Amino acid sequence: MGNMRYLTETHLKGFERYKYNSIDTSFLSVYVMHPFWNVCVKYVPMWMAPNILTFVGFLMTVVNFILIAYYDWNFDAANDKEVGNTVPGWVWTVAAINILIYYNLDGMDGKQARRTGTSGPLGELFDHGLDSYSAALIPIYIFSLFGTVDLPPLRMFFVIWNVFLNFYFTHVEKYNTGVMFLPWGYDFTMWGVSIMLFLATLVGPEIYRTSFYGFTIANMFEIGLIGSGILSSHPFIIRNIYLSYKNKTGKMRPMMEMLRPFFAFLWLFVITTIWSFYSRNNVIEKEPRILWILYGTIFSNIACRLIVAQMSDTRCDGFNILMWPLAATVGVCCFPWYKQVFDMDLTEQGERWLVQGLTIFVTLAHWHYGYGVVTEMCNHFNIHCFKIKKQPVNAVQELAEINLTAPPEPVEEV
Repeated sequence: MGNMRYLTETHLKGFERYKYNSIDTSFLSVYVMHPFWNVCVKYVPMWMAPNILTFVGFLMTVVNFILIAYYDWNFDAANDKEVGNTVPGWVWTVAAINILIYYNLDGMDGKQARRTGTSGPLGELFDHGLDSYSAALIPIYIFSLFGTVDLPPLRMFFVIWNVFLNFYFTHVEKYNTGVMFLPWGYDFTMWGVSIMLFLATLVGPEIYRTSFYGFTIANMFEIGLIGSGILSSHPFIIRNIYLSYKNKTGKMRPMMEMLRPFFAFLWLFVITTIWSFYSRNNVIEKEPRILWILYGTIFSNIACRLIVAQMSDTRCDGFNILMWPLAATVGVCCFPWYKQVFDMDLTEQGERWLVQGLTIFVTLAHWHYGYGVVTEMCNHFNIHCFKIKKQPVNAVQELAEINLTAPPEPVEEV
């Protein structure tokens, strides 16, 4: 795998022509957060590469995942109402702070890129690629507030897929329109998650096990999450794609090519749904956390490849190679005639090992893909991912005076 290349010359030529184009109409983002980030970024050293901000922010979401998983691996810490949630109160505070760090660094990295004169395609790819991984990690924190009684793993599965859809649909929109219409829901979601985690410390996580005539807080969370996509995102995305065709301002792809990004996404949904419903050992109840990481990693790989395609203006993949081992594993775990054919059955422990082994393989493969793409882009553009090349003194002084009130732009160093 050492000499494997993921980017073709067509990809790299497309990245050379790429120009970032975004529209942000969220009043919280435009009138509150961007002015705040404009002030904060002035305190970031000029020698600090924007991708460092991006990566540190992402690591905060990883720390949260590890920390909460240590205390609540099976999402059962909140199940006993009499005992209360067994996750220590300080964990929720740390998790809330880390989410805010991630959110604010994600908003400042593009400003640091323009401030240092290092904007370019690698930064956007690096930023959104890591965001696609965080899309799987962040919902998992909230599950530990509800427990498996109020939010069973099968419902967790559909919550995660709703988050995947909200993230992915935005990039499908950009693939067809050429414009990143920044979703309103992102800013409110980050603040909402942080507030929920802070309340778990101040009031106690037991408030999230409250119910009203059988209607739980978990039900409200599910409805709110689904409703936010339906009301604040999906109709506007469809409208923007329609207008790009009507006004001939988008990519003007044929219908099947316009829908092509959904092929791999839907394949993943179908395969994972089959496993969730037809596992011989009900693995979704036995290893939910591992499954979410497995599904999230493959989703991130699909999303990253779509981002590469949209930025390089190339054709996106209709199927993802990581789904072959997934499909094979699901076939083994859901095969209905084990005893008749093999004179034995697939044991619970055997299916657990399959899940764990596949997750390790897929994670390493995805990391290799990410490392390979970043390395190839750095070599092509003669840049460093986490280091800014020295610039003349006059250029540095001029860049320091750039107006930081311009619309947000992703990270990159040249």
